[in-house]
Amino acid sequence: MLSESRDWMAGLWHFAAHHRIGKPLLVAASEAEQAAERRILHAWLERWLATREDGRAARRPQSTGVDEPSLVEDSDPGLVLTTSAVGAVAAAERFLADGLTPDRALAVTELEYRLWCIRNPDDDRRWHVNVWNWIKTRVPEERHAEFASHPLRSGEAYWLHRAGQAGCGDSDRRECHLWRWNGHEETLLEAFVTERGVSELS
Repeated sequence: MLSESRDWMAGLWHFAAHHRIGKPLLVAASEAEQAAERRILHAWLERWLATREDGRAARRPQSTGVDEPSLVEDSDPGLVLTTSAVGAVAAAERFLADGLTPDRALAVTELEYRLWCIRNPDDDRRWHVNVWNWIKTRVPEERHAEFASHPLRSGEAYWLHRAGQAGCGDSDRRECHLWRWNGHEETLLEAFVTERGVSELS
């Protein structure tokens, strides 16, 4: 891990910690809903961690002819997971269990990540890989027509689990999975759905 990567990650860690003093992570969902969200997010994160080395391999520098280390993409970059409040707590515990310290792996909210990147851009992701893993638990009713092949019953709601990675070259990806929540349990309705109006990963 390059020192530039370590410094960038340390900066994000301090920024997120300071940001949460004024805006602590809030979870408004019921205990049952939180537990269901954790199960979905945890299962995806476990699969991603099992293939993490593939993404790192894709970043290993080729012959670039560039001698300055700070201009070379880090082949062992920081890992930034953007997720929900529920996901941030669960992922932080998982990272610590794997020995991934905050200078190497962080779980932050999308807002914290975006605000940090505005101040300290790493648009080419030389110093970090961004992985996202979160659930849109409030899908507007005007979007329900997209999922008409999976009609809801009274008291049920759609959940959209959005996940992916950027900064791993050819293995970058974006995926979305449609779930149903009935107030008691979650059910996968369709994996790898295509959302209207979502641009291609770039």
